Amino acid sequence: MTSASPAPASPPRADTASSPRAASAHGRLAGALRLLGVGEVAGRVYLALLERAPAPLDAVGEAAGLDGAALTAAYGELVDAGLASAATGPGDVVAPVPPAAGLEILGRHRAAELDESRITVGGAFESFRRQRLASYNDHLVEVVTGDAVGPRMRQAWASAREQIRQLDSPPYFPLPGATEDALATLARGVTQRVVYSRASLEHPGNLTTSIEPCIEAGEQARVLPSVPVKLVIIDEAYALVSLSIREADVHNTMLVVQPCGLLSALVALFEQTWNSALPFHGGSAPRPGGPPPADRRLLGLLAAGAPDEVIARELGISRRTLFRRVQILMARLGATSRFQMALQAQRAGWL
Repeated sequence: MTSASPAPASPPRADTASSPRAASAHGRLAGALRLLGVGEVAGRVYLALLERAPAPLDAVGEAAGLDGAALTAAYGELVDAGLASAATGPGDVVAPVPPAAGLEILGRHRAAELDESRITVGGAFESFRRQRLASYNDHLVEVVTGDAVGPRMRQAWASAREQIRQLDSPPYFPLPGATEDALATLARGVTQRVVYSRASLEHPGNLTTSIEPCIEAGEQARVLPSVPVKLVIIDEAYALVSLSIREADVHNTMLVVQPCGLLSALVALFEQTWNSALPFHGGSAPRPGGPPPADRRLLGLLAAGAPDEVIARELGISRRTLFRRVQILMARLGATSRFQMALQAQRAGWL
């Protein structure tokens, strides 16, 4: 009688975070969670949950390097955000849940914070203006109008030494060479961070002639449905605030704000808006193994919230062709909705 040979050992589980591509995807997901208000520790638990769930909470905590009260608090934060819940199974088994509802709640919280910032800055400006007009005239705020607007804007770009922060939206001042000025500034090593409104993407020709060339040259770009004000901050030196009339598509007056309490408030408003915005990748170069540049551009526009008619116009295709390409991408990514397709594309490193 021969003894039974031992069963072969199960193959070791692959560490999904060991490859540079996986680590990069995890980093992007962690950054997206932070933008939505999920803390760094809770983000680690969520990553472990995605890799191991359904699993006991203790096992998830061990993978994230947490236990006890810290693990309980981090998991509670995910439950409150609508990203995790208990699962069916023996013991304290937990699992991620479809994120649509939770992300909607988190997005609304961020929008409420941004609205509060707008009100605060608007009140600060009105208070500053009343005090200045009533008590002194020290040129802290300069009004530039008409034909003087263009040269002053070009002077601002040329004077930047370290960074330019901008909130961008139509209407636009007709300024030949504006894109070339921005590219020259980037070439000098000046950091440019820009939050574009959706209207910026929809403005005819703006995406291909201005936004995408700057992103390809190194500009850091993000997008929101709307921005609170048209604003350019040059280093820590001064800010340009547009007094535009959207209904008449007129931009012929702006304020030049020198260092003062108002400038500090505008800097804070930019940073708040930047933290609430979503990354926009434009037409950057594709990664090996990813989709062709045209499909990456399509995905970037979808992720930025551009309407179908704008995407079709910018890609030079019909809406029917657009729908067919979207369906092909959804099938390739195994997605059943555009929202899920954007998430899958980001995880795959296509955005």
